[in-house]
Amino acid sequence: MSERAKAIDESELRVIGIDALNKALGPAEALRFLALFHREPTDYVDVSKKLYENQSVEEIFKRAKEHWRG
Repeated sequence: MSERAKAIDESELRVIGIDALNKALGPAEALRFLALFHREPTDYVDVSKKLYENQSVEEIFKRAKEHWRG
């Protein structure tokens, strides 16, 4: 296991994992994937704050538009 993997807490690990899923699958499919395994409550406000920190609303909106299938 890498030094970085040993140093991060569970909350940060969740954020990194969700970000990787979003990049690999897009937001809708990432959420669908997580729903397959989700069995315990998660503080999505905390996860969202960490996931989107240091990003502008414009960056988040642009990425959302790129993955929109409506």
